[in-house]
Amino acid sequence: MRGDSIGRSAPTTIVVPTIGRTSLVTLVEALTHQSRRVDAKVILVDDTAHGFSRDLRSRLTDVAVATQLLTSGGRGPAAARNVGWRHARTPWVSFLDDDVVPPSEWYADLLDDLADAGPEVAGSQGAVQVPLPRDRRPTDWERSTAGLEGAPWITADLSYRRSALAAVGGFDERFPRAYREDSELGLRVTATAGRIEWGRRRVLHPVRPADGWVSVRRQAGNIDDALMRRLHGRDWRARAQVPQGRLRLHALTAAAAATAAAAGATGNARVAGPAALAWAGLTGEFAAARVRPGPRDRAEIGRMAATSVVIPFVAVACAVLGRLRHRNATRWCGAPDLVLLDRDGTLVHDVPYNADPDAVAVLDGVRESLDRLRDNGIRIGVVTNQSGVGRGLITPQQLEAVNRRIDDLLGPFDVWCQCLHAPEDGCSCRKPQPQLVLDACARLDVDPHRAVVVGDIGSDVEAAVAAGATGVLVPTAATRPAEVAAAAPRVRSDLPSVVDDLLGGRW
Repeated sequence: MRGDSIGRSAPTTIVVPTIGRTSLVTLVEALTHQSRRVDAKVILVDDTAHGFSRDLRSRLTDVAVATQLLTSGGRGPAAARNVGWRHARTPWVSFLDDDVVPPSEWYADLLDDLADAGPEVAGSQGAVQVPLPRDRRPTDWERSTAGLEGAPWITADLSYRRSALAAVGGFDERFPRAYREDSELGLRVTATAGRIEWGRRRVLHPVRPADGWVSVRRQAGNIDDALMRRLHGRDWRARAQVPQGRLRLHALTAAAAATAAAAGATGNARVAGPAALAWAGLTGEFAAARVRPGPRDRAEIGRMAATSVVIPFVAVACAVLGRLRHRNATRWCGAPDLVLLDRDGTLVHDVPYNADPDAVAVLDGVRESLDRLRDNGIRIGVVTNQSGVGRGLITPQQLEAVNRRIDDLLGPFDVWCQCLHAPEDGCSCRKPQPQLVLDACARLDVDPHRAVVVGDIGSDVEAAVAAGATGVLVPTAATRPAEVAAAAPRVRSDLPSVVDDLLGGRW
């Protein structure tokens, strides 16, 4: 792996979620052999529970592109992509899947596509080409993969403005599979941030090996379709340009089978017979529709016959499960872009007008909480009133020494903003005034509406609200009951519980 300096001048960061497939090495090697040198950082996010294997790490070492290896803890490709783009600091973020192969001209074409994108363009999509066998008809699985060609908004090769991702909160992590999470994001982006246009670049997407039951497992996507319907209404397929599918026919098939079974169990032959014939006819039509365009060899016919019997029942069960699981789902907001924290009483024990670095004591759970935010690419900062300087009780040098100690114990922080005035100075920066929050957001180019302020007294929450940010109160023994009542329902017992909410998009 090479250092970070190579990616500083590029307009984009390349993000690749992976589950440790060896195809990742092929992808990275393809990036090292581009006609134009890849000067963008490549962030590889491992989404397995154990992280990058030692063998894969060694194979990714010394590649001729600047790579950064991150992990997302097995939470799915949506979460992995969110971890990746939040670590990016470039105007654009370019997503690739770990099983695509960029031709040698891909990076040059990507830069041209991004340069041509006007301010009204929020995303730029590359074409996907699926190589199919030339000596025979494609199998059902191969045809399914080939369906990626021409599909809009798929992240096999898709670049978004980072600002557009931040504005909508990124990918919805309630989509745990590589299915619909890209279409769902596309709906939100095109509704609020701008259009997504096709670029000139292309990638190859080879067909992955799969067993004969892959089509059955893919019916879990009906759970995600239920979430899409809950979030975007009944017409979501038309707006996302997604084919209708066969769920209604699957429901009819399953209902016919259930009716035949129930009637047969009660000895009602007049109902059981026609229902069984209906089931057989629908199942046969489904199997024939899948066999007809394929190679029609014995193995493929056997797979289609067996899976066509099972798929309708699995599809309906998953659809029902999805309706139940997501019946109360609301629009995803994602994690915030910036978390600003008060210093005394929130990060460290409150020692009034502390001038001694040795007196700094970190509160329980703070270090781990900050590290979780950093690991997810969320920037953090400190906004603090330090009136001891304005009152002449401590010197600026003493304050700086205490802050350095906090930085040593808990840092690094992306920004520090402090008010050094006494209360009677009537300044515009002392909390509950919003200026510290606004200054911190401005320094990091973050919309205050995508920022959260965490503190232990009411003025912290009031400053957040005045700035257009979200305030969260973590009370201590010094917090007045009236402040707790005023901050409800955004009151949490400790910082770890705040971070749980933020990473879950609940803020």
